[in-house]
Amino acid sequence: MKRNWLLAVSLALILAVVGFSGCTAGEETTAELPSGMSVSLSSQQQGVWVTGEGKVTVTPDIANLRLGISAQAASVAEAQSQATEAMNRVMAALTNSGVAKKDIQTQYFSIQQVTRWDEIKRDEVVTGFRVTNMVTAKIREIDKTGAVIDAVAEAGGDFTRIDSISFYVDEPSTYHEEAREKALADAEAKAEQLAKLAGVTLGKPTYISESIYTPSPIYPRAAYETAAAPAAAPTPISLGEMDISLNVQVAYAIR
Repeated sequence: MKRNWLLAVSLALILAVVGFSGCTAGEETTAELPSGMSVSLSSQQQGVWVTGEGKVTVTPDIANLRLGISAQAASVAEAQSQATEAMNRVMAALTNSGVAKKDIQTQYFSIQQVTRWDEIKRDEVVTGFRVTNMVTAKIREIDKTGAVIDAVAEAGGDFTRIDSISFYVDEPSTYHEEAREKALADAEAKAEQLAKLAGVTLGKPTYISESIYTPSPIYPRAAYETAAAPAAAPTPISLGEMDISLNVQVAYAIR
């Protein structure tokens, strides 16, 4: 315990001395502890540090729908009864369209008062109650997205609400290897250019770190609006493309 205490005090004194004496840019200072152990202190990172980016453009293979029902009536019991019946039909439409039960998850449920302002009473007056039930449905057969939307709209009728739709890649890791290769090639090209401009020779990488960004494009949202009557043909849905990006930070030694 005493030895550890002395070691801590010695390190503190060394750091204090180095702080007061200062170091020149890139200079390495070596200090020796009473125990005989040497400590190497450097004032800054050394070498050539660059960031490389790798990007792979892919077509989404999963659609995520946020949908449900909203029913309003004079009493809670009546509103809840209408909502339950409509939601059961919507759930049946989803499963009959091939959406697995494990891919359907409740996201929001509420029972709220509906009020209006009474000018005579100068107060809010309850006019009814609204029951809202929203779920997310993961559509793995993405080409059927339009047909699923139509089936839900028909099943829920005027109670139907289509809140939002988003697209993403179910297994983005399958594209990370290609993105990683591009990112490292980008980093190496930048480092070589910097070394050439600085008149030095580039050495081997001494540090590599990566970060991954996989965006999920979300299409325009029409929150809690009544769905239109289903058309004869499936609702057209454009999947578009999305980028899977990977960044690497690399430090190269200077020979």
